[in-house]
Amino acid sequence: MTTLPNDPSAQRREATFPRLTPAQQSRLCRYGRRRPTRAGEIVFEHGEVGTNFFVVLSGTLEVVQPGFDGVEHPVVIHEPGQFTGEINMLSGRPSLVRARVGEPGELLEVDREGLRHIVQVEAEVGELLMRAFILRRVSLIAHNASDAVLVGSVHSPATLRLKEFLTRNGHPFSYIDVERDADVAGLLEQFQVGVDEVPVIICRGNMVLRNPTTEEVARCLGFNADVDRSVLRDVVVIGAGPAGLAAAVYAASEGLDVLVIERNAPGGQAGSSSKIENYLGFPTGISGQALAGRALTQAQKFGAHVAVAMAAVRLDCSRTPYVVELGAQGSVQARSIILATGAEYRRLGVPDLHRFEGDGVYYGATQMEAQLCSGEEVIVVGGGNSAGQAAVFLAESVRHVHILVRASGLADSMSRYLIRRIEEHQKITLRPYTEIVEMFGETSLEQVRWVNRKDGSSETRPIRHVFSMAGARPNTGWLEGCVALDPAGFVKTGPDLTPAELAQRPWRRAPYLLETSLPNVFAVGDVRSGNVKRVASAVGEGSICVQMIHRALAE
Repeated sequence: MTTLPNDPSAQRREATFPRLTPAQQSRLCRYGRRRPTRAGEIVFEHGEVGTNFFVVLSGTLEVVQPGFDGVEHPVVIHEPGQFTGEINMLSGRPSLVRARVGEPGELLEVDREGLRHIVQVEAEVGELLMRAFILRRVSLIAHNASDAVLVGSVHSPATLRLKEFLTRNGHPFSYIDVERDADVAGLLEQFQVGVDEVPVIICRGNMVLRNPTTEEVARCLGFNADVDRSVLRDVVVIGAGPAGLAAAVYAASEGLDVLVIERNAPGGQAGSSSKIENYLGFPTGISGQALAGRALTQAQKFGAHVAVAMAAVRLDCSRTPYVVELGAQGSVQARSIILATGAEYRRLGVPDLHRFEGDGVYYGATQMEAQLCSGEEVIVVGGGNSAGQAAVFLAESVRHVHILVRASGLADSMSRYLIRRIEEHQKITLRPYTEIVEMFGETSLEQVRWVNRKDGSSETRPIRHVFSMAGARPNTGWLEGCVALDPAGFVKTGPDLTPAELAQRPWRRAPYLLETSLPNVFAVGDVRSGNVKRVASAVGEGSICVQMIHRALAE
């Protein structure tokens, strides 16, 4: 078949599996060693951690993915000038594929530190490698090429929790629904799992995790295999939302040893946004997950280590270096700390709310949640930009969206462009002065009753899906006794700190703009008192904070 010059599929494949020129190959030889190969030799194995980077100088290299049934599924055959690897080359996670020599020849082998040096220093080759790594991970996700199978139910909140965790962490997985997939019985029998035990994750083809925690999933899939908790870090960033990731990018790019601790997945609250349209440089908008994925890759490119499914439970601020305690997962030491834990949407004041969370009540509006309520009526609670974006996004696939706000309207809390879009959308109704007071349902949400606080009227609707995006509650409970908080629990910084709050620590200077009442501990993003609740503001604070850390560490 003749390939057209402007064939998009051919261009994408060429970008996914490019071929280095002889000059580029020669330039890379300074970073590694040449090694001969023999036919059938396994260069690296599926599940191997810390695999090296290989360039095919001669011969071929076959990349395959072993299936749970023992059958190998071909991925690609690398020819001379082509190279191995995808985004886990930077993250340090286990390999999802196996590489075996086809035709014998010669490889250039570069260790991971050498590869990181290449992508940072060799601009032309580095850009080519990064683009290929990202596209290869996207392809693996699109083809469910993974070491994880999730068996679950559309009616299970735990299933949604695990799907969101794997998706937002960019890990490919196959999903089988017990109510919709005909061949699920055979799989459950093979692994001796009962239908009543779902959700179940089959990890690496041999380990069965029954309704696992995210920590158990991360451990089984090797998400944090590259993280050494014994190292004293220059900077520990708590939280991988836009502020935390920006701090990680700038700190790592300037030579600091950075560890990011994230309890769930990169992106924070912004990561659950269907689209962000007012962030500089993206005139057509970008999803929160896409923005977080790019920022994460950027941080890892510069050498930042990112640990997910880890939560800071206590800060030991009685000594230096500071110690961040991670519960059962140990602790880490830091010369400086950046608090970027963000804020959570407040829970609705409705009896038995917990019964419907994840099965009718959601705190994010991504494609996963939208699929659950296609063609139905839904409620969005909240008057901020996240709520507005959710309403507009959901209106594309649902029958109708009701926006409930306790205020008189949206003007005080939402961007004008979103308000206009909502006002002109025939499938969106704004209900001011209104809040939900009751929810009904046997096993999942079936009905909702709301009340208009201005005129006292109430209404009960057969609505099965509520998106709660109202208010903000800072994640600061674990900081008790270490840093000064404002009355709402947000972290106070810089000029907002009082002499009495500073007197509790041996300060030899005034705190920097984003520094807390604890020296060398900074707060950025939504967790900081007085922060402007916008992604751009969070990114700005995360980046400028690094300059203050340099000064603090130099003292």
